[in-house]
Amino acid sequence: MVDIATRVFNQNWKIDPIVRSLLDTDFYKILMNQFIYRNSKGVEVKFQLINRTKDVSLVDLISEEELRNQLDQARMLRLSRGEATWLRGNHFYGNEMMFSPEYVSWFEEFTLPEYNLKKQNDNYELTFEGAWNEVSLWEIPALSIVSELRSRALLREMGKFELQVLYARAMTKLWEKIEKLKKLTNLRIADFGTRRRHSFLWQDWCIQAMNEGLGEKFLGTSNCLVAQRRELEAIGTNAHELPMIYSALTDTDSELAAAPYEVLANWQKEYDGNLKIILPDTYGSENFFKNAPDWLAQWTGVRIDSGNPILGAETALRWWSSKGEDTTKKLLIFSDGLDVNAIEMLYARFSSSARLSFGWGTMLTNDFRGLGINLEANPMSLVCKAVNANGRPTVKISDDFGKVLGQASDLNRYKRVFV
Repeated sequence: MVDIATRVFNQNWKIDPIVRSLLDTDFYKILMNQFIYRNSKGVEVKFQLINRTKDVSLVDLISEEELRNQLDQARMLRLSRGEATWLRGNHFYGNEMMFSPEYVSWFEEFTLPEYNLKKQNDNYELTFEGAWNEVSLWEIPALSIVSELRSRALLREMGKFELQVLYARAMTKLWEKIEKLKKLTNLRIADFGTRRRHSFLWQDWCIQAMNEGLGEKFLGTSNCLVAQRRELEAIGTNAHELPMIYSALTDTDSELAAAPYEVLANWQKEYDGNLKIILPDTYGSENFFKNAPDWLAQWTGVRIDSGNPILGAETALRWWSSKGEDTTKKLLIFSDGLDVNAIEMLYARFSSSARLSFGWGTMLTNDFRGLGINLEANPMSLVCKAVNANGRPTVKISDDFGKVLGQASDLNRYKRVFV
């Protein structure tokens, strides 16, 4: 097992780069990327890193030089032969050849495109522009780099023994969480913690601990590199990026209203089974279900990713029931801001109503609160979102006001159409 404290103490970015493979990303990004490659290669987009934690200045913590070093390192990466073979030959979700030979051949030759970085007030403005299928793959590496650089900055002044004690405490804290979760009889849980992790090495340790501590209750990880190396299931479906860009490309209000469903109609031409998961909250879940076509009720499940998870789950359950579906055969995936108490509460409330799964993110891979060091504050809330497509602004309304994205005039139009 890796001695994380010693590796941190002897930190050398050339030996321990933050992103060490193009597979060091979330599985849903590669699933979506193949979808984009097949359906929307001609779309030009702009992605931007957004720091939602307004009281934390990235400029004060991270030097421009070290940020550029890590971004440049990521641009040098290409798939290895073994990584490409894993994509070609693995039976993801029980399906053979999830990724087509044409797509994997393209991915083997791919390198991350250029980035744009400048200082803007107390933060960095980091953007990526170009073909959608290329720029989209910057999202997870960019978030991982900034998140881990923050961790490294806060740990830099600590001595070797301090670091050993810190990680011993963090390991104990996580193991205590695992012992609580183990008591949930039919628990199904996966790691969703790549984007805002403390570090790659820490995420890898957390995943190994989950695997040993929870056994069959641990479904796998969204991180493709760890899934490959640890022989675990790669977990993921789709994200808000798809309806946001489809919607931005529309001309009329009727086209805009139809866009979130057009995405899913196209998605089911590509994927089946447990990849047919609805993410309803891009423009508000209530409206989504109110106007959803009947064929969507036959999909496998719904992911609850913003707002009040109880209300979100109850909305999905009512919708399935209204369509004559047996909710006990449907899958509810909770993935927003989870920690043990929330998981226990949601499990107790809904385990008899539907099949449940939990995507445990930041509080699995970056919870150092209460350990008596600089990291004891809440982790930063960082996102990297598509902000325009073919020169048109994107919008996200969400079920959570803190996740709203877009200019006032565009938000007003989307609210008129969707709310």
